[in-house]
Amino acid sequence: MAQAGRAGPGAWGRRCAGGDVAPVCAPWRWASALLWLAAAAAAAASGPSRRQWPVPYKRFSFRPEPDPYCQAKYTFCPTGSPVPVMKDDDVIEVFRLQAPVWEFKYGDLLGHLKIMHDAIGFRSTLTEKNYTMEWYELFQLGNCTFPHLRPEMNAPFWCNQGAACFFEGIDDIHWKENGTLVLVATISGDIFNKMAKWVKQDNETGIYYETWTVQASPEKGAETWFESYDCSKFVLRTYKKLAELGADFKKIETNYTRIFLYSGEPTYLGNETSVFGPTGDKTLALAIKRFYCPFKPHLSTKEFLLSLLQIFDAVIIHRQFYLFYNFEYWFLPMKFPFIKITYEEIPLPNRNRTLSGL
Repeated sequence: MAQAGRAGPGAWGRRCAGGDVAPVCAPWRWASALLWLAAAAAAAASGPSRRQWPVPYKRFSFRPEPDPYCQAKYTFCPTGSPVPVMKDDDVIEVFRLQAPVWEFKYGDLLGHLKIMHDAIGFRSTLTEKNYTMEWYELFQLGNCTFPHLRPEMNAPFWCNQGAACFFEGIDDIHWKENGTLVLVATISGDIFNKMAKWVKQDNETGIYYETWTVQASPEKGAETWFESYDCSKFVLRTYKKLAELGADFKKIETNYTRIFLYSGEPTYLGNETSVFGPTGDKTLALAIKRFYCPFKPHLSTKEFLLSLLQIFDAVIIHRQFYLFYNFEYWFLPMKFPFIKITYEEIPLPNRNRTLSGL
């Protein structure tokens, strides 16, 4: 299993480049990879069907130990605090929080593209204290989406983990100025305490971040191959749990950012050992590493522009994408429009009813 970092102790964790071997990133022909994929697809078609779509997100019994190689540019959950135990008869206000991604650095720039970060706020009427709860990447989005190609390692190295962060206070200016801070429900202290226990379990078993939602097309009802697992999905899961516990949500519009890839039916390739191990397919292993090579961090302007051309050639011209999901590799035969960012309405849940696909 590829190693990843781990959340520190406390409230479910504290708030939160590698080089390449030259031959891996050298120009190459796609023909050999296409021949291998054709053979793999034929073998899959002739064998018994075992695929469930969308592929269920895999949960784990523990978080792996951190690797010193994985370093966050911005510390995860720096002001994290223990989750308080509320009095059962306390009245807790629940707030929907949303602001542009990386607003602290770029202001409302990404807000114009509707690329938003989601969180939940709480206010105790007995103590008049406010709290923020959110779920995001330990080592920033790039590390969760693409691996490092380290010269001393045959397999791509992933620094992918996400975790929940809970801290006292709500930064009103941050959420209101370019985003949303709105009351969505009122719950009892007893419901809050039950939710807190559920969040702890959810956080301990759902350990990695997934950027992409992969579908067959943008059409309504299209097959979904893979679901994302990000900040908005954490908020939706929490709303769902609160509704199951008896929370009544207000009737207001709630929209969320989703990043889609569009492809034909994915082909399963294998895990790290079967692909990159001693008995793995060297042609496939090289194809995967060459695909990820243009996504490496810390590029000069010239290298960045060249990488964009290589990505365009792989994804748009040759219609290929290698996805790492559940610590396994998949091949996506890409389809128009290839990638799309949407800002979709997902209604707040009804009391004691569940939402599917979270």
